[in-house]
Amino acid sequence: MRVYHGSYAKIDRIDLSKCLPHKDFGRGFYATKLREQAESWAKIIGEKHDTQGFVTELEFTETAFAESICKIKRFDRYDDEWLDFVVMNRDRNIAEPAHDFDIVEGPVANDKVQVTLRLYLKGRIGKEKFLDMLSYHEKTHQICFCTANSLQLLDMVDDSDDIFIEMADIGEKIVGKLILDFDFEEERATDIFYASATFTRLAEKNTELYRQPWQKIYALLKAELEASEKKS
Repeated sequence: MRVYHGSYAKIDRIDLSKCLPHKDFGRGFYATKLREQAESWAKIIGEKHDTQGFVTELEFTETAFAESICKIKRFDRYDDEWLDFVVMNRDRNIAEPAHDFDIVEGPVANDKVQVTLRLYLKGRIGKEKFLDMLSYHEKTHQICFCTANSLQLLDMVDDSDDIFIEMADIGEKIVGKLILDFDFEEERATDIFYASATFTRLAEKNTELYRQPWQKIYALLKAELEASEKKS
């Protein structure tokens, strides 16, 4: 399973000692199978550190092999057991670690959930009301790798080949669109695209422009060409 970690910088090596305690599932390295969720985390954390943020991709070996070497706990939804587990891990009066699982997977107690969680902890609402409110919450996912043992199941993804394939596909579509819109010869359309500032941005991995729809990149190229024409 491909999982994603959003942070203010790329993660080259996981150091559990740098992970903060008293999180939903305890101290550990957190990731999610939902890329958009990791991107949101990266943006928030990046702003705090005055960076763009970065999403690190990893491959999680989710097989019988994982079960044989790791003790794994999974929560399929917000329920009584999930709530009790999160409250236990967030309790600063309980010594760490509060559990002995290598890997824990389940929903997230994000900012919106934490507002409701505080009401529950203060006794303002009961458990049943809390869980009823969460039944309307959007889909979330997190997986926490709590031990060095669990990190054996994670591999960093080298996405350089993926980027090359994406860029080649984008280039083919944009060149074809230039030919249709401007009646360019293929050679001229190709030269214009690959000599553009838009392509330079696309080729810079840290901009992650290659992840955008090709139509958006084409719109950027057209705007660049129009601005260039006005100057000449």
